[in-house]
Amino acid sequence: MSTDNTPSPGPSGMPGNSDGFDLNRPTIISLCYLTSFLTGITGLVGVVLAYIWKGEPAEPWLASHYTYLIRTFWIGLVASLIAAVLMFVLIGFLLLPLIAVWFGVRSVLSLVKAQRGEPMPDPETLLF
Repeated sequence: MSTDNTPSPGPSGMPGNSDGFDLNRPTIISLCYLTSFLTGITGLVGVVLAYIWKGEPAEPWLASHYTYLIRTFWIGLVASLIAAVLMFVLIGFLLLPLIAVWFGVRSVLSLVKAQRGEPMPDPETLLF
């Protein structure tokens, strides 16, 4: 009697573990974004991956994550640049931590939903 220990495909088509962590594409992008708090450059890698993978045919729930994560990157970048300019009038010092929290929360929300294989409810939203 033999058993097949090959992992079954996860929601993204990649092998995954049904009772563990599923390393699907939106999860990879979210982890890149969160790692950018330490490295600074992985956020750029994440948005490039999001653009590449968005162009490939995929399940609809994946497309909602790509839109959400791409918007998260660009809105966060523009807001950070505005906050950096506003540091000259001191309000930027208050805005930068708020933008970082916003960016982190959106990344974690996408990560959690991606682990469940659920779409983002409103990928065009500015808040959460």
